[in-house]
Amino acid sequence: MTTDNAGTSGASVLDVDIDSLQGGSADLGRYKGQAVLIVNVASKCGLTPQYAGLERLHERYAAQGFTVLGVPCNQFMGQEPGTSEEIAEFCSATYGVTFPLTEKVEVNGEGRHALYERLTGFADGEGHSGDIRWNFEKFLIGRDGTVVARFSPQTEPESAEVVAAVEALVA
Repeated sequence: MTTDNAGTSGASVLDVDIDSLQGGSADLGRYKGQAVLIVNVASKCGLTPQYAGLERLHERYAAQGFTVLGVPCNQFMGQEPGTSEEIAEFCSATYGVTFPLTEKVEVNGEGRHALYERLTGFADGEGHSGDIRWNFEKFLIGRDGTVVARFSPQTEPESAEVVAAVEALVA
């Protein structure tokens, strides 16, 4: 099922089952009532330095009911080849990441995870919907679990448009 731009599908993104990077359920339902920025991440990408901005965004708004959720993916030129342990160590040691990370999943194609089945129906500001274009594509989820915004991979986490969208949800 995909989520349309009006969010009228009634399906909360937070109802999807996905495991955490450490194993066991990531329990997305615990984020109901919060704003969540879901980002497909990779450790060996030219956009990998966005981890720093994602962490700062997470820290800045966590007390107001916001979190970043990183979703590792190795579908773009093999830029997330590591094991769960290697990914966790890289994120912590290199960027001081404290926000949660899920298991590594596929975001496009026949093996697309159910989470991305719901996310990819939503269009970004330029009208792009469908397949994820690259690492670090971002989806902002409202407190009711519906997609409220989609940002291209090149949009920096601390850009004015992302910050304004997050602040509108946590105000």
